Amino acid sequence: MFRDLKLLTGNSNPALAKEIAQYIGQELCRTTVTTFSDGEIRVRVEENVRGGDVFIIQSCCHPVNTSIMELLLLIDAVKRSSASRITAVIPYYGYGRQDRKDQPRVPISAKLIADLLTVAGAGRILTMDLHAGPIQGFFNIPVDHLYAMPVLLDYMKKQKTSDIVVVSPDAGGVERARAFAKRLNSSLAIIDKRRESPNEAEIMNIIGEVENRHALLFDDMIDTAGTIVKTAQTCVDNGALSVWAGCTHAVLSGPALERLESSCLSEVVVTNTIPLNGKEQQCKKIKSLSVAPLLGEAILRIHREESVTSLFV
Repeated sequence: MFRDLKLLTGNSNPALAKEIAQYIGQELCRTTVTTFSDGEIRVRVEENVRGGDVFIIQSCCHPVNTSIMELLLLIDAVKRSSASRITAVIPYYGYGRQDRKDQPRVPISAKLIADLLTVAGAGRILTMDLHAGPIQGFFNIPVDHLYAMPVLLDYMKKQKTSDIVVVSPDAGGVERARAFAKRLNSSLAIIDKRRESPNEAEIMNIIGEVENRHALLFDDMIDTAGTIVKTAQTCVDNGALSVWAGCTHAVLSGPALERLESSCLSEVVVTNTIPLNGKEQQCKKIKSLSVAPLLGEAILRIHREESVTSLFV
Protein backbone atom coordinates (compact mmCIF):
# COMPACT_ATOMS: atom_id res chain seq x y z
CA MET A 1 0.00 0.00 0.00
CA PHE A 2 1.14 3.53 -0.74
CA ARG A 3 1.83 6.01 2.02
CA ASP A 4 -0.43 8.91 3.01
CA LEU A 5 -3.40 9.70 0.77
CA LYS A 6 -3.29 13.31 -0.41
CA LEU A 7 -6.13 15.21 -2.09
CA LEU A 8 -5.59 18.30 -4.21
CA THR A 9 -7.81 20.38 -6.46
CA GLY A 10 -7.67 23.27 -8.88
CA ASN A 11 -10.32 25.90 -9.53
CA SER A 12 -12.65 23.99 -11.88
CA ASN A 13 -14.95 22.31 -9.33
CA PRO A 14 -13.87 23.03 -5.74
CA ALA A 15 -17.33 22.23 -4.32
CA LEU A 16 -17.18 18.64 -5.60
CA ALA A 17 -13.60 18.27 -4.34
CA LYS A 18 -14.68 19.38 -0.86
CA GLU A 19 -17.54 16.86 -0.87
CA ILE A 20 -15.14 14.09 -1.85
CA ALA A 21 -12.73 15.13 0.91
CA GLN A 22 -15.58 15.08 3.45
CA TYR A 23 -16.59 11.60 2.34
CA ILE A 24 -13.02 10.34 2.71
CA GLY A 25 -12.66 12.15 6.02
CA GLN A 26 -9.69 14.39 5.45
CA GLU A 27 -8.82 17.91 4.37
CA LEU A 28 -7.77 19.01 0.91
CA CYS A 29 -4.10 19.92 0.67
CA ARG A 30 -3.55 23.66 0.57
CA THR A 31 -2.70 24.81 -2.94
CA THR A 32 -2.33 28.19 -4.61
CA VAL A 33 -3.66 28.42 -8.17
CA THR A 34 -3.53 31.98 -9.48
CA THR A 35 -2.50 33.80 -12.66
CA PHE A 36 0.26 36.21 -13.54
CA SER A 37 -0.72 39.56 -15.00
CA ASP A 38 -0.33 38.22 -18.56
CA GLY A 39 -2.69 35.31 -17.90
CA GLU A 40 -0.15 32.55 -17.28
CA ILE A 41 -1.22 30.14 -14.55
CA ARG A 42 0.83 29.96 -11.35
CA VAL A 43 0.60 26.83 -9.19
CA ARG A 44 2.11 26.08 -5.79
CA VAL A 45 1.38 23.14 -3.46
CA GLU A 46 1.61 24.47 0.09
CA GLU A 47 2.03 21.10 1.85
CA ASN A 48 4.54 18.26 1.79
CA VAL A 49 3.46 15.45 -0.59
CA ARG A 50 6.77 13.53 -0.70
CA GLY A 51 6.06 9.80 -0.89
CA GLY A 52 2.31 10.37 -0.88
CA ASP A 53 -0.45 8.76 -2.92
CA VAL A 54 -1.73 11.96 -4.53
CA PHE A 55 -5.17 12.38 -6.11
CA ILE A 56 -5.71 15.61 -8.06
CA ILE A 57 -9.42 16.37 -8.55
CA GLN A 58 -10.10 18.56 -11.57
CA SER A 59 -12.94 18.56 -14.10
CA CYS A 60 -12.07 19.78 -17.60
CA CYS A 61 -15.06 22.14 -17.64
CA HIS A 62 -15.51 25.83 -18.46
CA PRO A 63 -13.10 27.49 -18.96
CA VAL A 64 -11.92 24.21 -20.46
CA ASN A 65 -8.42 25.15 -21.57
CA THR A 66 -7.65 26.84 -18.26
CA SER A 67 -8.91 23.83 -16.31
CA ILE A 68 -6.75 21.46 -18.33
CA MET A 69 -3.66 23.64 -17.92
CA GLU A 70 -4.22 23.87 -14.16
CA LEU A 71 -4.43 20.08 -14.00
CA LEU A 72 -1.22 19.60 -15.99
CA LEU A 73 0.67 22.09 -13.82
CA LEU A 74 -0.60 20.50 -10.59
CA ILE A 75 0.52 17.09 -11.83
CA ASP A 76 3.96 18.47 -12.69
CA ALA A 77 4.22 20.20 -9.33
CA VAL A 78 3.57 17.07 -7.27
CA LYS A 79 5.73 14.93 -9.57
CA ARG A 80 8.64 17.28 -8.89
CA SER A 81 7.79 17.10 -5.18
CA SER A 82 8.51 13.34 -5.16
CA ALA A 83 4.97 11.97 -4.84
CA SER A 84 4.93 8.15 -4.98
CA ARG A 85 1.92 7.99 -7.29
CA ILE A 86 -0.22 10.62 -9.00
CA THR A 87 -3.84 9.91 -9.96
CA ALA A 88 -5.69 12.49 -12.04
CA VAL A 89 -9.33 12.43 -10.95
CA ILE A 90 -11.21 13.90 -13.92
CA PRO A 91 -14.98 13.75 -13.34
CA TYR A 92 -15.55 15.33 -16.78
CA TYR A 93 -12.96 14.53 -19.44
CA GLY A 94 -12.66 17.50 -21.80
CA TYR A 95 -12.19 17.14 -25.56
CA GLY A 96 -13.73 13.66 -25.31
CA ARG A 97 -16.05 14.29 -28.27
CA GLN A 98 -13.12 14.47 -30.68
CA ASP A 99 -12.14 10.83 -30.33
CA ARG A 100 -11.56 9.81 -33.96
CA LYS A 101 -10.62 11.26 -37.33
CA ASP A 102 -14.06 11.48 -38.92
CA GLN A 103 -13.11 14.22 -41.41
CA PRO A 104 -9.96 15.09 -43.36
CA ARG A 105 -7.29 17.12 -41.56
CA VAL A 106 -8.79 17.10 -38.07
CA PRO A 107 -7.06 16.20 -34.77
CA ILE A 108 -7.90 13.36 -32.42
CA SER A 109 -8.08 15.73 -29.46
CA ALA A 110 -9.03 13.11 -26.86
CA LYS A 111 -5.78 11.27 -27.62
CA LEU A 112 -3.75 14.49 -27.38
CA ILE A 113 -5.15 15.23 -23.91
CA ALA A 114 -4.31 11.66 -22.86
CA ASP A 115 -0.74 12.13 -24.03
CA LEU A 116 -0.41 15.46 -22.22
CA LEU A 117 -1.65 13.97 -18.94
CA THR A 118 0.74 11.04 -19.20
CA VAL A 119 3.77 13.15 -20.11
CA ALA A 120 2.98 15.58 -17.28
CA GLY A 121 3.38 12.70 -14.83
CA ALA A 122 -0.02 11.14 -14.13
CA GLY A 123 0.36 7.48 -13.24
CA ARG A 124 -3.33 6.67 -13.20
CA ILE A 125 -6.63 8.20 -14.40
CA LEU A 126 -9.97 8.12 -12.61
CA THR A 127 -12.78 9.49 -14.73
CA MET A 128 -16.54 9.21 -15.20
CA ASP A 129 -18.78 8.48 -18.19
CA LEU A 130 -16.40 9.11 -21.05
CA HIS A 131 -18.09 10.23 -24.24
CA ALA A 132 -16.69 7.11 -25.89
CA GLY A 133 -15.42 4.07 -24.00
CA PRO A 134 -12.47 3.43 -26.35
CA ILE A 135 -10.86 6.66 -25.06
CA GLN A 136 -9.54 4.47 -22.24
CA GLY A 137 -7.26 2.88 -24.81
CA PHE A 138 -5.64 6.23 -25.59
CA PHE A 139 -3.76 5.90 -22.28
CA ASN A 140 -0.76 3.68 -21.60
CA ILE A 141 -1.46 3.94 -17.88
CA PRO A 142 -4.32 2.40 -15.84
CA VAL A 143 -7.73 4.03 -16.28
CA ASP A 144 -10.62 3.53 -13.86
CA HIS A 145 -13.82 4.42 -15.68
CA LEU A 146 -16.77 5.10 -13.38
CA TYR A 147 -20.44 5.39 -14.30
CA ALA A 148 -22.99 7.76 -12.78
CA MET A 149 -25.74 5.24 -13.50
CA PRO A 150 -26.11 4.06 -9.84
CA VAL A 151 -26.72 7.66 -8.71
CA LEU A 152 -29.25 8.39 -11.47
CA LEU A 153 -30.94 4.99 -11.06
CA ASP A 154 -31.41 5.48 -7.34
CA TYR A 155 -33.12 8.82 -7.99
CA MET A 156 -35.38 7.46 -10.73
CA LYS A 157 -36.46 4.46 -8.64
CA LYS A 158 -37.52 6.81 -5.86
CA GLN A 159 -39.92 8.54 -8.27
CA LYS A 160 -41.92 5.29 -8.47
CA THR A 161 -43.06 6.02 -12.01
CA SER A 162 -44.44 3.10 -14.01
CA ASP A 163 -44.67 2.59 -17.79
CA ILE A 164 -41.20 4.01 -18.43
CA VAL A 165 -39.40 3.79 -21.75
CA VAL A 166 -35.72 4.71 -21.85
CA VAL A 167 -34.85 6.62 -25.03
CA SER A 168 -31.35 6.88 -26.49
CA PRO A 169 -30.95 10.25 -28.28
CA ASP A 170 -28.68 8.62 -30.89
CA ALA A 171 -27.27 5.29 -31.98
CA GLY A 172 -23.99 5.95 -30.14
CA GLY A 173 -25.74 5.96 -26.76
CA VAL A 174 -27.69 2.73 -27.25
CA GLU A 175 -25.44 0.61 -25.05
CA ARG A 176 -25.68 3.13 -22.22
CA ALA A 177 -29.47 3.46 -22.56
CA ARG A 178 -29.93 -0.32 -22.79
CA ALA A 179 -28.06 -0.84 -19.52
CA PHE A 180 -30.22 1.83 -17.88
CA ALA A 181 -33.42 0.28 -19.23
CA LYS A 182 -32.39 -3.18 -18.02
CA ARG A 183 -31.95 -1.96 -14.45
CA LEU A 184 -35.29 -0.13 -14.55
CA ASN A 185 -37.02 -3.16 -16.11
CA SER A 186 -38.32 -0.88 -18.84
CA SER A 187 -38.42 -0.92 -22.64
CA LEU A 188 -35.97 0.82 -24.94
CA ALA A 189 -36.40 3.24 -27.84
CA ILE A 190 -33.76 4.74 -30.13
CA ILE A 191 -33.71 8.02 -32.00
CA ASP A 192 -32.49 7.87 -35.59
CA LYS A 193 -30.63 11.16 -35.83
CA ARG A 194 -28.52 12.86 -38.47
CA ARG A 195 -26.01 15.50 -37.36
CA GLU A 196 -25.35 18.00 -40.14
CA SER A 197 -22.72 19.97 -38.18
CA PRO A 198 -21.44 20.26 -34.57
CA ASN A 199 -24.25 21.22 -32.14
CA GLU A 200 -26.82 20.87 -34.95
CA ALA A 201 -29.08 17.80 -35.01
CA GLU A 202 -32.18 16.82 -36.94
CA ILE A 203 -34.55 14.18 -35.56
CA MET A 204 -35.36 11.59 -38.19
CA ASN A 205 -37.37 8.76 -36.61
CA ILE A 206 -38.12 6.84 -33.41
CA ILE A 207 -37.28 3.14 -33.30
CA GLY A 208 -39.46 1.71 -30.55
CA GLU A 209 -42.71 2.54 -28.78
CA VAL A 210 -43.19 5.66 -26.64
CA GLU A 211 -46.96 6.14 -26.86
CA ASN A 212 -48.76 6.26 -23.49
CA ARG A 213 -45.45 5.93 -21.64
CA HIS A 214 -43.18 8.17 -19.60
CA ALA A 215 -40.04 8.71 -21.68
CA LEU A 216 -36.64 8.99 -20.00
CA LEU A 217 -33.94 10.41 -22.25
CA PHE A 218 -30.52 9.33 -21.08
CA ASP A 219 -27.19 10.57 -22.44
CA ASP A 220 -23.65 11.17 -21.19
CA MET A 221 -23.88 14.96 -21.56
CA ILE A 222 -26.13 17.87 -22.45
CA ASP A 223 -24.24 20.63 -24.26
CA THR A 224 -26.39 23.14 -26.16
CA ALA A 225 -29.49 21.00 -25.43
CA GLY A 226 -30.57 21.05 -29.07
CA THR A 227 -30.65 17.26 -29.41
CA ILE A 228 -32.34 16.58 -26.07
CA VAL A 229 -35.07 19.21 -26.63
CA LYS A 230 -35.84 18.00 -30.16
CA THR A 231 -35.89 14.41 -28.95
CA ALA A 232 -38.27 15.31 -26.13
CA GLN A 233 -40.64 17.08 -28.51
CA THR A 234 -40.54 14.12 -30.88
CA CYS A 235 -41.49 11.79 -28.02
CA VAL A 236 -44.43 14.02 -27.09
CA ASP A 237 -45.51 14.22 -30.74
CA ASN A 238 -45.51 10.42 -30.78
CA GLY A 239 -47.77 10.12 -27.74
CA ALA A 240 -45.44 10.11 -24.71
CA LEU A 241 -47.24 11.04 -21.47
CA SER A 242 -44.24 12.96 -20.15
CA VAL A 243 -40.53 13.30 -20.89
CA TRP A 244 -37.65 13.39 -18.42
CA ALA A 245 -33.97 13.77 -19.24
CA GLY A 246 -30.96 12.44 -17.41
CA CYS A 247 -27.26 12.97 -18.05
CA THR A 248 -23.94 12.81 -16.23
CA HIS A 249 -22.29 15.98 -17.51
CA ALA A 250 -24.26 19.25 -17.56
CA VAL A 251 -22.11 21.20 -20.01
CA LEU A 252 -25.06 23.54 -20.76
CA SER A 253 -23.32 25.94 -23.11
CA GLY A 254 -24.78 28.63 -25.38
CA PRO A 255 -28.61 28.67 -25.45
CA ALA A 256 -28.94 25.42 -23.45
CA LEU A 257 -30.65 26.91 -20.39
CA GLU A 258 -33.22 28.85 -22.42
CA ARG A 259 -33.97 25.78 -24.52
CA LEU A 260 -34.50 23.59 -21.47
CA GLU A 261 -36.74 26.11 -19.72
CA SER A 262 -39.00 26.50 -22.76
CA SER A 263 -39.06 22.79 -23.63
CA CYS A 264 -41.65 20.11 -22.89
CA LEU A 265 -39.26 18.36 -20.50
CA SER A 266 -40.70 17.79 -17.03
CA GLU A 267 -37.29 17.53 -15.33
CA VAL A 268 -33.60 17.36 -16.26
CA VAL A 269 -31.55 15.27 -13.83
CA VAL A 270 -27.79 15.89 -13.93
CA THR A 271 -24.79 15.26 -11.69
CA ASN A 272 -22.24 17.67 -10.25
CA THR A 273 -19.25 16.52 -12.34
CA ILE A 274 -19.58 20.04 -13.76
CA PRO A 275 -20.68 22.82 -11.37
CA LEU A 276 -23.89 24.68 -12.18
CA ASN A 277 -23.75 28.47 -12.38
CA GLY A 278 -26.22 30.76 -10.62
CA LYS A 279 -28.88 30.79 -13.34
CA GLU A 280 -28.66 27.03 -13.82
CA GLN A 281 -29.08 26.46 -10.08
CA GLN A 282 -32.24 28.59 -10.13
CA CYS A 283 -33.78 26.67 -13.03
CA LYS A 284 -36.67 24.65 -11.57
CA LYS A 285 -36.37 21.96 -14.23
CA ILE A 286 -32.77 21.06 -13.37
CA LYS A 287 -32.09 18.62 -10.53
CA SER A 288 -28.43 18.10 -9.60
CA LEU A 289 -27.25 14.91 -7.87
CA SER A 290 -23.88 14.45 -6.20
CA VAL A 291 -21.35 11.87 -7.37
CA ALA A 292 -18.95 12.71 -4.53
CA PRO A 293 -19.63 9.47 -2.57
CA LEU A 294 -19.03 7.41 -5.72
CA LEU A 295 -15.76 9.18 -6.54
CA GLY A 296 -14.70 9.18 -2.90
CA GLU A 297 -15.25 5.44 -2.56
CA ALA A 298 -13.32 4.81 -5.77
CA ILE A 299 -10.39 6.90 -4.48
CA LEU A 300 -10.33 4.94 -1.22
CA ARG A 301 -10.38 1.62 -3.08
CA ILE A 302 -7.60 2.67 -5.43
CA HIS A 303 -5.51 3.79 -2.45
CA ARG A 304 -6.12 0.45 -0.68
CA GLU A 305 -5.50 -1.53 -3.89
CA GLU A 306 -9.07 -2.89 -3.79
CA SER A 307 -11.50 -3.57 -6.64
CA VAL A 308 -13.25 -0.59 -8.21
CA THR A 309 -15.34 -2.70 -10.59
CA SER A 310 -17.26 -4.18 -7.67
CA LEU A 311 -18.91 -0.76 -7.21
CA PHE A 312 -21.05 -1.54 -10.27
CA VAL A 313 -21.65 -5.28 -9.89
